[in-house]
Amino acid sequence: MAIKVLVVDDSSFFRRRVSEIVNQDPDLEVVAVAVNGKEAVEMAAKLKPQVITMDIEMPVMDGITAVREIMATNPTPILMFSSLTHDGAKATLDALEAGALDFIPKRFEDIATNKEDAILLLQQRIKALGRRRLYRSSSLTATSQPETRRSTIATPDINTQRRPLSSRLTSATVPVTTRSSLSTISADRPTPNPTTSSISSIRASGKQYKLLLIGTSTGGPVALQKVLTAFPANYPHPIVLIQHMPAAFTPAFAARLNTLCKIEVKEAESGDVMRPGCAYLAPGGMQLMIERNGISGRLKVIPGTPEMNYKPCVDITFASASKAFSGDVLAVVLTGMGADGREGSRMLKSVGATIWAQDEASCVVYGMPQAVASTGIASHSISLDNMAEAILKESSRG
Repeated sequence: MAIKVLVVDDSSFFRRRVSEIVNQDPDLEVVAVAVNGKEAVEMAAKLKPQVITMDIEMPVMDGITAVREIMATNPTPILMFSSLTHDGAKATLDALEAGALDFIPKRFEDIATNKEDAILLLQQRIKALGRRRLYRSSSLTATSQPETRRSTIATPDINTQRRPLSSRLTSATVPVTTRSSLSTISADRPTPNPTTSSISSIRASGKQYKLLLIGTSTGGPVALQKVLTAFPANYPHPIVLIQHMPAAFTPAFAARLNTLCKIEVKEAESGDVMRPGCAYLAPGGMQLMIERNGISGRLKVIPGTPEMNYKPCVDITFASASKAFSGDVLAVVLTGMGADGREGSRMLKSVGATIWAQDEASCVVYGMPQAVASTGIASHSISLDNMAEAILKESSRG
């Protein structure tokens, strides 16, 4: 049965164009269109679509207000259309904070260099959201927020889904991928999805780490917020965050996390010497490398060339960490579409690092975590609700 989609935009041209693209896919069906947020709220209640595509700036009721009302009354996966500008970044983060799950650029040339790739990516993103049930975290929802903290943020990821990195990655190379057809199929033959490890079953190994890595994509911002806000200011290791996100968004996202967390969060810059209790967010549109600098580490930001499939790319950062710190790394792969992180995790595991994955039930999209969990690279699959506690237990120096 086709996934039912509600298209919301005040532009008749854009409504028609999005509807045409959606209806081209036999697994998708536009059941209605709305010209403003008020109509969207009413149609969401009446038609019960499985996915809503939502513009931000509209008359009568804007998209941010509409998202908030829909998530409070008829929770539905919502994909926002955004402009990649400073103001667009702020508005989109506000919409995601209100409860939307994902966003995509409104200009198709910002999605991919190829029109067919852009169309396929939009269809894939809608299907990914439509095939999941809404996960209700125990402490972060769209309708409840802690004192002095913002509510849920969710899901920027605009990178074209291309063929995952393959065995071209070796311990002696830093991966650079070439453009190819869109795909999210794992190159490995996966085993059945592993069961979720309970927090009581996760025993601290006593291993002495020097670095925590977290890679994520679709659904990552809400997951990162939930994990990082639970860390104490004296967390004992540097943290490197790789979130698929465009250049216009990473400064604003890092600043928001910094206001919410006890640890420091900043957008990574070339030359940063990593400090315990500080999280470094990979800049959008770039690649983040980790180098050894005495007993600590130093960061290097390099341009993200068109041949690279993700900017930033989890595999590239993880691979550099495997050379800089060998097995003294705890790496966690959170929710996301595709398989980015699998080959970097494989390299880390080959030198003795510890790899964990988010479990299927708590993921927005179980692509990236599945890629490392179902192939046996990850030693644990952990619920988002338990991830921070598990990391703190494993990171303890006691």
